[in-house]
Amino acid sequence: MRAHVLLMICLVAGGAARAQRSDRPKKSVSLTLARGDSGPRMASLADEPAGSIAMVPLMVPIGTPLEIALDREVRVKKIGQPIHGRMMQPVYAFDKLVVPAGTGVIGHISYIEPIPRKKRLLSLLHGNFTPAHTVDVEFDTLQLADGQHLLVDTTVGPGSRRAMHVLTVASRKAQTLKDEAEVKSPARRHRLIRSALAELPIHPQYIDPGALYFAELNEPLGFGSEPLTPTNSEELGETPPAGSLVHALLLTPLDSRMTPKGAPVEAVISQPLFDGNHRLVLPEGSRLKGEVVQVEAARHTHGNGELRVIFYELVPPEGTPQEVAASFEGVQSTIGGPVQLDSEGGCTRFTARGRDVVFPKDTAMEIGFGKMATPSSGHPIQP
Repeated sequence: MRAHVLLMICLVAGGAARAQRSDRPKKSVSLTLARGDSGPRMASLADEPAGSIAMVPLMVPIGTPLEIALDREVRVKKIGQPIHGRMMQPVYAFDKLVVPAGTGVIGHISYIEPIPRKKRLLSLLHGNFTPAHTVDVEFDTLQLADGQHLLVDTTVGPGSRRAMHVLTVASRKAQTLKDEAEVKSPARRHRLIRSALAELPIHPQYIDPGALYFAELNEPLGFGSEPLTPTNSEELGETPPAGSLVHALLLTPLDSRMTPKGAPVEAVISQPLFDGNHRLVLPEGSRLKGEVVQVEAARHTHGNGELRVIFYELVPPEGTPQEVAASFEGVQSTIGGPVQLDSEGGCTRFTARGRDVVFPKDTAMEIGFGKMATPSSGHPIQP
């Protein structure tokens, strides 16, 4: 009888333990970005069942440009010759800084183009026995702050090794680009020596420190994931307040000689925007859409190129478009000489004296948000 009672007690206790285990909350569930018909969509905390934790993958997508400046002089000798540079602009994934400005980058000379016969003959006639070769480079390794080396697959795009300036509405004039990675230009004496060597009939070829390259990722970079919390999600989808300033990259090349009036313009936000309480408002990857509202080629305006651009639509990663009023506040430009950037009636105007206004793809810029007003064109602008 006693053994029968003990057996019944054990059966009841086992059933209660199984019921208690079934009531426990499930473990955290990773959440990835889902791409809908209208673009990438960020799932929210409301999409997850109670007790689970939404996770956001920290990915740098294909096509992201890495802005790299050489930090030391390179005497061109052979294919495979190593080169070294520094990141000039930081790289973010969602709301996290994953590659700071100043990060070391390792690369190599990938190709030295032979001198065409005609070019060599013309150089000989001018007393130059060693004409400059076109040199292609590749970057394949990031030197992270923790000592790790991260392999990357990149393609250096056209238009690299260009002299850069920063144009701002406040200054209304071209300013030499301040090097965020502390890459120093050659000293004046050193430049004079290099210029003197270049005049000799036989001379070596160099790539100066500070030469700027834009290397686009051919494969995405993964940096793990992070929880989607109220701090980095409750403000998502809100319109940025007037006066907000974001860093972005131009996706649409602009040229006052080639770009027509009404042409669409698109930019992608390269750094997240936070409010005063450090709550995320716009993650990296949000897009701004606008159009060219006025364009004049240099030959049509007494030698001055002009370009006016407005942004009127914001598309965050969740894919819900919003009407905004935004314009350029600062642009990284290859234009030399007298260039002005000013804002009139909510539209930013670029004016280049004696030349056309040209902004290649991946041009870094600052875009400011203002209060909206709707003109007869139907697009919101700043009053």
